[in-house]
Amino acid sequence: MDNILNVALAQIAPVWLNKEATLAKIERTIVDAAKEKAELLVFGEALLPGYPFWLALTDGAKWDLQVNKELHGHYVRNAVQLEAGELDNVCALARQHKMAIYLGLMERAKDRGGHSIYASLVYIDQCGEIKSVHRKLQPTHDERLTWSPGDGNGLRVHALKQFTVGGLNCWENWMPLPRAALYGQGENLHVAVWPGSEHNTKDITRFIARESRSFVISVSALMRKNDFPKGTPHLEKLLETAPEILANGGSCIAGPDGEWIVPPVLNKEGIIFQELDFNRIYEERQNFDPVGHYSRPDVTQLTVSRERQSTVRFTDD
Repeated sequence: MDNILNVALAQIAPVWLNKEATLAKIERTIVDAAKEKAELLVFGEALLPGYPFWLALTDGAKWDLQVNKELHGHYVRNAVQLEAGELDNVCALARQHKMAIYLGLMERAKDRGGHSIYASLVYIDQCGEIKSVHRKLQPTHDERLTWSPGDGNGLRVHALKQFTVGGLNCWENWMPLPRAALYGQGENLHVAVWPGSEHNTKDITRFIARESRSFVISVSALMRKNDFPKGTPHLEKLLETAPEILANGGSCIAGPDGEWIVPPVLNKEGIIFQELDFNRIYEERQNFDPVGHYSRPDVTQLTVSRERQSTVRFTDD
């Protein structure tokens, strides 16, 4: 049954801005998904250790405001440095359960000095190896006050049974050219990760599916007022202005015809399971294939730089 893929969407809340506790929750979720024989498990954008909701609650753009400096510093300290092996347990669980994983996290990138953070989407294969780290190309709106812009190094796809999977972070999914970069590599199962809320997922999920004639999985986190943990810096100030629900989920799946397989799931924490049949992709590509029979590379082509960017290039190595 190489054409059938069991996918799992982890619609969970982080232990907000707490790396160790959120990692423990992620690891428990992997074990739970394995009980249902999931072969691909997806977590939302920046789930580890959480989305920077404080920016909308603390006058986030005000210059030199101490509350924002302290929350940013706390955020960076709880970001993940992959080179330090901080995902080793996650990789071991992926290998143990023969499960591929897409995980949205804040990366404290050593190759960019180790002090700035990137919204990265990490792909771990069924052998437990990290195969790509896609740093979000363009942080959205107030995200730019705490996240750094990424590069094209992670615009890669991966073989998984008969499927070819690729993924983008949040509003990157609205960017036509990064989508085209994945389509051109044969992507037919697109993973879109979000911080949460149906307003993000309800339109673009079906649009990408219809445009690409691929399966599209959108996975969102949850965040409610009672998810702010005790010990969070400036917790009282955050609770003064926080709404009861900051992210209501909206995880969903669309088929290659652009119709719902799983409509957006709201305000429900847990794992969503679904079987996908690869044969549906061939059926829908009969009348449209954006990089195959319905393309004109003699007229339009896309050039993509996948160089990992750095401010320093040494010549003595």
